[in-house]
Amino acid sequence: MAHVKNALCQIIQSWESFPHDLLLSQFVKMDPLAPSQKKRKGPSENDLLNKRLKLDYEEITPCLKEVTTVWEKMLATPGRSKIKFDMEKMHSAVGQGVPRHHRGEIWKFLAEQHHLKHQFPSKQQPKDTPYKELLKQLTSQQHAILIDLGRTFPTHPYFSAQLGAGQLSLYNILKAYSLLDQEVGYCQGLSFVAGILLLHMGEEEAFNMLKFLMFDMGLRKQYRPDMIILQIQMYQLSRLLHDYHRDLYNHLEEHEIGPSLYAAPWFLTVFASQFPLGFVARVFDMIFLQGSEVIFKVALSLLGSHKPLILQHENLETIVDFIKSTLPNLGLVQMEKTISQVFEMDISKQLQAYEVEYHVLQEELIDSSPLSDNQRMDKLEKTNSSLRKQNLDLLEQLQVANGRIQSLEATIERLLTSESKLKQATLALELERSALLQTVAQLQGQMAELSGPEPEHAPPEPVGD
Repeated sequence: MAHVKNALCQIIQSWESFPHDLLLSQFVKMDPLAPSQKKRKGPSENDLLNKRLKLDYEEITPCLKEVTTVWEKMLATPGRSKIKFDMEKMHSAVGQGVPRHHRGEIWKFLAEQHHLKHQFPSKQQPKDTPYKELLKQLTSQQHAILIDLGRTFPTHPYFSAQLGAGQLSLYNILKAYSLLDQEVGYCQGLSFVAGILLLHMGEEEAFNMLKFLMFDMGLRKQYRPDMIILQIQMYQLSRLLHDYHRDLYNHLEEHEIGPSLYAAPWFLTVFASQFPLGFVARVFDMIFLQGSEVIFKVALSLLGSHKPLILQHENLETIVDFIKSTLPNLGLVQMEKTISQVFEMDISKQLQAYEVEYHVLQEELIDSSPLSDNQRMDKLEKTNSSLRKQNLDLLEQLQVANGRIQSLEATIERLLTSESKLKQATLALELERSALLQTVAQLQGQMAELSGPEPEHAPPEPVGD
């Protein structure tokens, strides 16, 4: 746990020079329905400038014109929010690239497709409180949010201005989410996730997509206050390294370097606190398509791709420094290679097995450790609490699966009924066709009888001289 806490502290560099008290007083005075929330009749010059500022980053996978055309056709499909598109086609399109100027709309499109595919959402869905209503309320997380504003993409032109449009919109989104999700509230790292969304869409849309990522795509569990899920994720990543890159795993273990020393920020900020925006945007492309498992795939691919360079370092400080500082800046070609590798990976079964393994090991540690009765009881209660949450999650998944099965069975029954009706209709049409053919044959016979044989014409008599 100490490693995790230390890693959390290292997520973002210190921000000592920022005037927190001034910022707090300014935001408290502001109307919760900020200028960015007020409707305008059309895009103003300031809106256009903000859009250019937002998309000020270098692409990792340049999108070819043909691929852009494919996306534009899907986005322009009438009634697209009710149409299930071919999954392979979407997977192929995401793999070939996502045009930066359409990225926000494409993320919303992928979220729509997820909802169509999973029509029985988890019971953990939040209350459907309107965004503007949330902005009118006060949050106990206000100070923590304000402190982190200046630490979030401090060099990006959209967020760098104190009290600017970017920081204000980001504050609004994080404040609204802290009120919507009382259990999580606000956690370090969330500002980067919300910030990436805000760079590609409007404020309220970004808030809705943050809800989608947290509740539908599985990000929320890692931000729970007990941080148990984050510990499990660090164990899962360690096991992946053990199974896929044993020499690298042994090298890190030899120097007592666990994933919590370098990978906690990767999970909590979805790589956004350390990696170039173009790379992070591609990670988000895949998360909207495949879910939070993508973070493991990217982490494993990054470490595996740079294994020879990591193995060259021979002490804790230089290894951790390389992974945290050098690795994120090794070039676009290597990052594009990483993205390509992720599309070919499937580690879902391993992750499930590692999670079960983690809990078994925890139980064994409790049983074997020389603890007092009170300490043992505390640990057991925490473990039971964690298992209860997991049981509830599994129960919800089972209920969703049963709902899907019932829905599929009803669909199959409707299709069978429809097939039976179609067979009957086909038989009736065939009988009708046979009857019509007989009628045509009879009519042709009657016509032949009525016309009869044509009379033979006598040759003309010769004319005399």
